[in-house]
Amino acid sequence: MSLYDRLADLSLVVDDTSRSRRERATSSGFNRATTVFALLGDGETGRGEDVTYDTEDHDALSDAPPFDFTGEYTLSEFSAMLDDIDLFPTKTPERETGHHYRRWAVESAALDLALKQAGQTLGEAVERAYDPLRFVVSTRLDGEEVPTTRRVDELLASYPDSEFKLDPTSDWDDELVSDLAATGAVRILDLKGYYSGTVVDQGADPDLYERIFSGFPDAVVEDPAVSEETESMLEKETSRLSWDAPITGIESVEALPFEPQWLNIKPSRFGTLESLLDTIEYAEARDISLYGGGQFELGVGRMQIQQLASLFYPDGPNDVAPGDYNDPEVPASAPTSPLDDVEPAAGFGTIEE
Repeated sequence: MSLYDRLADLSLVVDDTSRSRRERATSSGFNRATTVFALLGDGETGRGEDVTYDTEDHDALSDAPPFDFTGEYTLSEFSAMLDDIDLFPTKTPERETGHHYRRWAVESAALDLALKQAGQTLGEAVERAYDPLRFVVSTRLDGEEVPTTRRVDELLASYPDSEFKLDPTSDWDDELVSDLAATGAVRILDLKGYYSGTVVDQGADPDLYERIFSGFPDAVVEDPAVSEETESMLEKETSRLSWDAPITGIESVEALPFEPQWLNIKPSRFGTLESLLDTIEYAEARDISLYGGGQFELGVGRMQIQQLASLFYPDGPNDVAPGDYNDPEVPASAPTSPLDDVEPAAGFGTIEE
């Protein structure tokens, strides 16, 4: 029986819905807005978080009427019902990815509600144990004119065992790479080669790629842009290449330019629970190493990605650190890796809103 089949027949009753908005400054220099969708039924509340990046898409929800999800379903029936619901009724999303992000918010809320109404955790439902969860801290490097190691140094001073996921840019010079490598704490380097039209775009840069591959010989390198200038270099490094932004399901994995050895699993990119779990099983069957990724979640979404990582890839360099690490200032007292208390009493990512 597949992972999804273990959940598909869970029943849920939805009597009402609500939405709540969250907003918070981040260490990456922007204000993050998200919307939490809540499904209520039989005295329980299931929640999921819409991590669409464009604030305009969250603003538009204030003019949208409540969604009518009321009824009795199995989880698979609820998902099928969503195929016919326009989750952006007042405007199209700023980016195509918004469709998957919002769909995931509603599906994860339905999963949370179904599990609570059944009195189960996700682990119990799929017959997997919650293991201590290793996480890395994702941060961009700041500096008025050029990047510096300041943020990494401050985090290591407060949390000496921290591990990091960093986003190299073309203005990383040899000295910066050497200083970062000397910490011994860099585990993932995200080249952002699949982003377009965002503030974090980083095009194919053979000089940067060479600097990264040689400077961090043991790190996982994520989302390089494959071009005529970089392809031969990347072919020599396939054992540590990872893929994130393009991964939305099995078909996207099969379309990658190289046989994947690593995948970053960001649940919101998949849209549906079925696509997410089918892709995890596909990767497990092919010995593809997995780790979890975050989207600056501000509420229940963060706990949900931590629970998934704990169940399916707990030992990976999971970019699912507690939200305290996303604050502009280094937190005074944040949980450290590994997390060993991610299992809820029931449900999926339980949190009081």
